[in-house]
Amino acid sequence: MTVREIVTSPRPILRKQAKKVRALTSEMQDLIDEMIETMRVAPGVGLAAPQVDVSQRVIVVEYSEDSQDPETPAKPAKLYVVVNPEIVRHSMETVAGNEACLSLPGYFGEVDRYEVVTVKGLNRQGKPFRLKAKGWLARIFQHEIDHLDGVLYIDRANQMWRIEESEEGQAPTIV
Repeated sequence: MTVREIVTSPRPILRKQAKKVRALTSEMQDLIDEMIETMRVAPGVGLAAPQVDVSQRVIVVEYSEDSQDPETPAKPAKLYVVVNPEIVRHSMETVAGNEACLSLPGYFGEVDRYEVVTVKGLNRQGKPFRLKAKGWLARIFQHEIDHLDGVLYIDRANQMWRIEESEEGQAPTIV
């Protein structure tokens, strides 16, 4: 399997509206497989096709709600592949949270997102997909769907920070 290059800002494809997928061809299935592999190697929790230089409305998301209780084992991560995703419903409540992006390395920012969203689209077999997502999973879906519309999290950020690696290879510091 191929790991694709993740394009970074200011590449123009990151600011364009992605095209609707018309058919789930073998080439599209290969793209999906490569997006999953690329997301995992990066590592990330989501990836949109424009981030690998393909103007198609496809996202992949892999996330697990980790338990805060040490007695409860962590749930395995669940993989979502959504073709032509759209948010069809959202809560009125928003929550601020920190986000980063594989296409904007070295930065993170605080972004207000809907607490709950309902996403619909097609799964990779072309069957209708619908999911009500809450919390961080809802945030990830909103972030990835924004990529399909040419919107980056920095466009929505309340504040931004740059991360610099220390010379000793210690944890990054916020500057």
